[in-house]
Amino acid sequence: MLTFTCCDEIRHFFSAGCAQALRGITRGYERECLRVDASGHLAQTPHPLTLGSKLTHPWITTDYGEALLEFITPPSRDPAFPLDFLRDIHRFTARQLQEETMWAGSMPCVVGDDKTIAIANYGTSNSARMKAAYREGLGLRYGRHMQAIAGAHYNWSLPDEFWAILEGCCSVSGSRQDFVSERYFGLIRNFLRFGWLIPYLFGASPAICQSFLQGRSSDLQELVPGTLFRPYATSLRMSDLGYQNRAQDQLHVSFNSLAEYTQALEIAIRTPDPFYEELGVRDGDHWRQLNANLLQIENEFYAGIRPKRVGKAGERPALALKKYGVEYLEVRLFDLNPFVDVGIAPEQATFADILLLMCLFRQSPPITAREQGENDENLARIVNRGRQPGLNLLVHNRKQAFRPIAHALFDDMQPFAQMLDAAYAGNHYGTTLASLRTRIDHPESTPSAQVLAAAREHKGYFKYAMQQSQKHHESLLAQPLDAATLARFEASVQASLAEQQRLEALPQGRFEDYVASYYA
Repeated sequence: MLTFTCCDEIRHFFSAGCAQALRGITRGYERECLRVDASGHLAQTPHPLTLGSKLTHPWITTDYGEALLEFITPPSRDPAFPLDFLRDIHRFTARQLQEETMWAGSMPCVVGDDKTIAIANYGTSNSARMKAAYREGLGLRYGRHMQAIAGAHYNWSLPDEFWAILEGCCSVSGSRQDFVSERYFGLIRNFLRFGWLIPYLFGASPAICQSFLQGRSSDLQELVPGTLFRPYATSLRMSDLGYQNRAQDQLHVSFNSLAEYTQALEIAIRTPDPFYEELGVRDGDHWRQLNANLLQIENEFYAGIRPKRVGKAGERPALALKKYGVEYLEVRLFDLNPFVDVGIAPEQATFADILLLMCLFRQSPPITAREQGENDENLARIVNRGRQPGLNLLVHNRKQAFRPIAHALFDDMQPFAQMLDAAYAGNHYGTTLASLRTRIDHPESTPSAQVLAAAREHKGYFKYAMQQSQKHHESLLAQPLDAATLARFEASVQASLAEQQRLEALPQGRFEDYVASYYA
């Protein structure tokens, strides 16, 4: 049913020299989490200065809201480094929060109306004002509650040595940059076809606090008073309640090529939307949003995976991609795992490595509008009822049982687990893949099922998540940082505060001109 069709390339990479190139895979994490007070309500305090400047700190910042922490690990070729460094960030942060804790789950704690979700304040520089205006626009367009959802992103790239070997066994007529981008986009298209494996295996948000809906109607069922759920859901975070932004359905962003992708984003940031125009861009000197177009900036486009490129200072993402090609991928489908103190289990990166390699080597024809609808439907079925007995997915317009499809994909991933084990001279990838495979036939072993069982046991999602948050906080406090690591973090805090002061002391010019230059 599902077989990969690039055997010559795979055989080539099974040679000892080629497998070693995979040791150069670069990985990194971004982890979001809410700060909550002692009662489990969203923290109303500013971002602690003891964590540094959220505008300029390299590892500790905020995402949408003042209380939505975001931790970023430096990219590394050491597979263990991202989680080790992330744990150090958590251990340092826990010591700065005083009576507050980091919320363990993806779906928010007890939240009030939009006024209780303060937009992050980055300072007085033009770059800081632009970040705030963009977030103001997000809240205006989609509501602040959606922006309070937290997740984990996995950043991943293959080394130059790998691309040189792959290019050598393929018929390549263009430049290396074009070849790399083309293959990354082929990977992305296959990820759109098969990425639903991630919320099935790792989804951990089957229930929410009722306060999240703010009185809106839904088809969710009541687990206990105050907790709503879908019985077989894996990731309500990725459902129509969360990041599935229907306001962006009209964008039709294509992943069939780099040119089509960047062109679609360029058009979106320049095409007016009547509803956003009605909301207004400015109210006097106050900016309500950056513009009234389909997208304010490219990052407003929501997707389960995105091609990325670090551009030059001030360079827009789509322009940087167009000029320099794809540098790395950002996988965005991971929920926070509330059973783990840093929100991410080690097997997530292991599985992602295998899945991404399979998606890279597998044939990847362009995605038609019909197939895109099928891919969207399959993801929706998994996040809303992935553990449902007898679940069917769509394959070429035909219903097929979920379990045989999932097992066939695991069969196809096996050679890539072997390839990675050969690269790292171990069996970690193979054993992890075998362990995760048992979740296909035993949905009760998935994190989503375990979260639901724990919510029942604790008489509600809030009580369970609150207990986990406090437990993780105590665990992190009990793990002291060594003197050198602590000194490094303290120095980074002071350096970031000094850098923000330096930026704010520079002549800023008119904010209107700064925004206009961004789009020029």
